Amino acid sequence: MNPFNEDSRVKLPAILHLTQLGYKYVSLKTAVWDEDTNIFTDIFKSSMTKVNPDLSPIEIDRLYQDVALDLENEDLGKAFYDKLINRSGTRLIDFEDFENGNDFHVVTELTYKNGEDEFRPDVICLINGMPLVFIEVKKPNNRDGVLAERKRIITRFQNKKFRKFVNLTQFMIFSNNMEYDDNEIEPWQGAFYASPSYVKPIFNYFREEIGFNLSQVLKPLDESVEAFALKDTNYPSIKNSEEYKTNKNPNSATNRILTSLLSKERLQFVLQYALAYVKETNGLQKHIMRYPQLFATKAIEAHLNKDKKKGIIWHTQGSGKTALAYYNTHFLTDYFQKKKVIPKFYFIVDRLDLLTQARDEFTARGLKVHTVSSRDEFVSDLKKTTAVYNDKGQREITVVNIHKFKDDTDVSRETDYNINIQRVYFLDEVHRSYNPTGSFLANLEQSDKNAIKIGLTGTPLIGESLKSKDLFGSYIHKYYYNKSIADGYTLKLIREEIETEYKVLLKQALDSIDVLKGDLDKKIAYAHPSFVAPMLDYIVKDLELFRQRNADASTGGMVICDSSEQAREMFRIFNSYKDDEIDTSTIPQAAEPTSEYLTKQKESYKVKKAALILYDSGSKEELEKWRDDFKAGKIDILFVYNMLLTGFDAKRLKKIYLGRIIKAHNLLQALTRVNRTYKNYRFGYVVDFADISKEFDKTNKAYFDELQDVLGDEMESYSNLFMSREEMEETILEIKEKLADFDLKNAENFSSQISQIDDHKTMLEIRKALDDARSLYNVIRLVGEYELLEKIDFRKLNTLRIEAENHLALMNAKNALETNEEIGNLLNVALEDVLFMFKKVGEAELVLADELKDMLKKTREALGVNFDTKDPEWVSLYDELRRLFDNKNLSEVSREEMEVNMTSLKQIHEKIKELNRKNELLKDKYQGDTKYARVQKRLIKAGKPSKLKTVIIEALQHIKEETDVAVLNRADSLNNEHYFGQLVARLVFQEFSKQKVSMDVETVEFIKNIIVEEYLNEYYGRTA
Repeated sequence: MNPFNEDSRVKLPAILHLTQLGYKYVSLKTAVWDEDTNIFTDIFKSSMTKVNPDLSPIEIDRLYQDVALDLENEDLGKAFYDKLINRSGTRLIDFEDFENGNDFHVVTELTYKNGEDEFRPDVICLINGMPLVFIEVKKPNNRDGVLAERKRIITRFQNKKFRKFVNLTQFMIFSNNMEYDDNEIEPWQGAFYASPSYVKPIFNYFREEIGFNLSQVLKPLDESVEAFALKDTNYPSIKNSEEYKTNKNPNSATNRILTSLLSKERLQFVLQYALAYVKETNGLQKHIMRYPQLFATKAIEAHLNKDKKKGIIWHTQGSGKTALAYYNTHFLTDYFQKKKVIPKFYFIVDRLDLLTQARDEFTARGLKVHTVSSRDEFVSDLKKTTAVYNDKGQREITVVNIHKFKDDTDVSRETDYNINIQRVYFLDEVHRSYNPTGSFLANLEQSDKNAIKIGLTGTPLIGESLKSKDLFGSYIHKYYYNKSIADGYTLKLIREEIETEYKVLLKQALDSIDVLKGDLDKKIAYAHPSFVAPMLDYIVKDLELFRQRNADASTGGMVICDSSEQAREMFRIFNSYKDDEIDTSTIPQAAEPTSEYLTKQKESYKVKKAALILYDSGSKEELEKWRDDFKAGKIDILFVYNMLLTGFDAKRLKKIYLGRIIKAHNLLQALTRVNRTYKNYRFGYVVDFADISKEFDKTNKAYFDELQDVLGDEMESYSNLFMSREEMEETILEIKEKLADFDLKNAENFSSQISQIDDHKTMLEIRKALDDARSLYNVIRLVGEYELLEKIDFRKLNTLRIEAENHLALMNAKNALETNEEIGNLLNVALEDVLFMFKKVGEAELVLADELKDMLKKTREALGVNFDTKDPEWVSLYDELRRLFDNKNLSEVSREEMEVNMTSLKQIHEKIKELNRKNELLKDKYQGDTKYARVQKRLIKAGKPSKLKTVIIEALQHIKEETDVAVLNRADSLNNEHYFGQLVARLVFQEFSKQKVSMDVETVEFIKNIIVEEYLNEYYGRTA
C-alpha cells in the first residue's frame, strides 16, 4: 500500500474535515446497515425517534419499509425525495432545526452491491443514517484527471442493478484536489459536483462567492477522532508525515467544496431548494442548482432583507434564468411564510412563444402554471386574494404575456389586495419591451405598490437615454458570459464569413434582379428566388459539411432571414428540392463508402427536413410542435425572421446563418442561441451573410463599459465572446513550441521519434497540441483567416495526430499488460477501450466483442483490487492475462480468436474472484488491514513460526493492536527504524510465546523484518 496516494492525500483529510464540520466518523467494522439499501438501520431508527417523537417502534419499522419500497421505483428517486423534504406529518429530516435535530455521520468505502456488481465510493455522508451524498477523490495529477471518475460513474449509474442507490443519492462530489484549469473544455482537474442520473451526470464547477468564517464553521480537530479514523483505515503510520499535515489544509480544493456544499447550513439549503426533477424529452432528469443560481438566490434574500423591492439578475444567456425563477418559487415561499405571508409568483414575458416556452419549462419542473394573455385575464388575476388555486396545494406560477396589452392604459386601476399576499414578479428579458413612458410598468406599480419586481436579463438595455437598471433597480447578482464559458455552461462563438466565390455569386444574383433602389426594393430583392436559391444552396452544403466534419448527424441549424418574405421563399425552395437536386458532391469524403453502415452514415448527414417559424406560418399548436420537433432532432433546419431569436434553447443548435444585421442587445441574444454546451463541441458557429462585425463590436463595447462600471477591478477576468485572430495566432505559437523537438515534415521520422517516448505525460502533451491544431485548422477555415494556414502545415499535423494516438494507445496497453512494476496501471487503464479497433467486422463480431470487452473489464478490475500482487497465484493469473493479448495485431482479431479469448478470460476471472474472496476473509481477521493479511500469507508460506493458522492469527492480531497504538502515540517512531524494529521484535517474541510457540532469534528476526517492511513501505510510499 502506497501512503502517498488518494487515501492519505485527499480521502482521509476530507473525512477529518467533515468531522470538523460536525459529521461523526463511523467505522464499518462495528456499524449496522441494510446491504439492500445501504441505510444504516440503527442510526435511522434512532434518528426517526428524535425527528418524530410520537412514532412507535412499529411505525418506524413501517416507515423504513416504505422508504425501501420507494427506492425500488424507476423514477430517479423522486418519490423518495418528496418524502425526504416533506416537513409535515412523518418526516425523514428535521428542517426546522436542521443542525441539532438530525444526525450526521461520515463513513468510508461503503460497498454499493447488487449480486456480483459493486462499487465503493471513497467517502459517504449519512443524514439520519441515509447515505445521501458521496464523494469520490483522486490524487492530484492522476491519469485522466476527474474524467476517469466521470466515466466510471456514468457506467455505474447506467447499470440497472444500482438503481436504488442512484435513487437514494441526492448529489455527488468529485475531486482530484487541484485548482480548475479554465482553459479545459472537459472537467479534467478540480472539484466538481453533480446530481444523479440514469444516463450521464453533469459535472458542475463550484466557485464560492460568499465565503466562510472557518473559525466559526469548523470545530477544532479532535485528536482522538483523528487517531481512531487513521487506525480504522489502517493508516496510523501517516499521522506525522509532512504531506499528510499539508493536505489537512481547510483551503485545499477538496475541503473548500466540502465546506461550500456540506456545511450544515448549506446542505440544508441544497436539499430543500437546489434540487429539481425535470421532465425532458429523453425522460425524467434530476437537476441541481448551478453555483451562480445558488448565489443569486442568496443575493435575492439579502436584497429583500434590506427592504428593497426591485432589482436585476444579470446572468448570461444559457445560464438558466427560467430555472432560477423556478428554484426561487420554492425558496421565497418559505422565506415569506416565516413572515406569515403567502407569496404569489408571476413570470412576465412579452411574446407568445416565450409564454409557451416558460409554461413548458415550469410545468416540466412540476409547477402548476396559469397563463395570462389578455388584459381582462390579467385584471381578473390581480383581483384574486388567494395565492393557490388548485386543491392539491401544488406550488403555482402565473405566466403573463404582455405583448397585446403592454401599452393599454386601462389594464388595472386600483385593486383590492390581501396584505397577507406578497406578489413577486419575475420580468423576463428586461432589455426590451418595457417602455417607461408606456403604461405596463405603471400599471404593474399601481396594481400592487408592495409587489417585488425582479428583472432577468442576459443583455441589459444600455444606452444614453435608457438603461435597464434605471427602470428596474440595481443589479442583485451578475454572471457574465466569460464566467459561463469557463464553467462549461456555454461555448465561445466562431464567426464565419461566407466564402468569396459565394459572395460573388450572390452579388451577381442581385445584379440580375431588375429592381429599383431603396429599402423596400432591397427587401424584395433579397427574397427573390434568384438570390435565395444560391444562398440556400450554400447553407445546406455548409450544414452537411459541418455534420460530416464532426461525424455527427444530430446537429441542427437556424437561418435568421432578412425578412419574413425571404424566409417563406427559402422554405418554398427547400421543399421543392428533391434529394438529388441539392448537390452535395463537393463535400469531401474521407473514402468511398465500403459498407452499408458508411452509406447510411453519409446519408444521415443530409439536410432533409425544415420548418418555417413565423407568427402566421402555422397555428399555435403547429408552431409548438415544430419547435419541439427541432429540439428532438426530427427537423434539420429552421427558417425564422423574428421568432426564436431569444429564449429558444436547443442544445443541438450549433450553427446559425445570419441573413441580416441585428441591432444592439438583440444581436447578442440571437448569437447566443448556439452557445449551449452539446456533446464535445468547443464552439458555437455563426455564419455571417450580413457582416455583423461592426455592430457586434459596438454592442460589446457598451457592455464592457457597463461591466467596468459595476465590476471595477474584476474587469480583467473578462474577454471577448468570439475567438479572436490574436488568440488563434497565440495558439499556433503554443503548438509550435510544444512540438519544436520533433520532425513535423516527415511522418515516418515523427513516428520513429515518438515511439521512443515512454513517459505518458509527455505523450499526452504531444497529443493535446495536435488535437488543438486540428480544432484550430477548422476554426481558421471557417472564419476566413486563410493566411494563418500558411504559418504551419495543418494537414500534415493531422497525420501526425493519428500516429500520436496510436502510440498512446499502445503505451496504455503495454503499461497495463506488461509492466509488473506498476500494477496500478491495470486498475487505471481501461484496456477494453484500446484493445478492439476492428477494421472489418459484422454484427455478430460486434456483439461478441462487447461480451469480450465486458469480461475483460471485470477481469481487469478483479485483478486490480487485489492487495497482494506478490502472491505467486496472482502473478500467475496476471501473466495469463498478459499472454492472452501479447503480440497481437489488435485491430484484426478474428471471431475464432475472440471465442478462445472469452473462454480463457472466464477462467482467469473465476480464479481471481476466488483468490479475492480468500483475501477478503483474511483481511477481515485484521480489521481490514492489508499489511497483516500479507504478513500472515508470508508466514504460512514459510511454515513458521507455526503451521497452525489460528496461532499465527491470534498472535498477529495482538501485535497489530499494540504496534498501531505505539505508532499513533509516538510521532517519530517510524523515523527511527532501529527503535521501531526493537519494538516490533519484542512484541513478536511476547505474543508468539503466549501462544506456546518456541521462538529463536532467527525466527523473531524473520517475522520482525516482514512487519517492519510493511509499515515502512506504507510510511515512505513504497509499493508493498
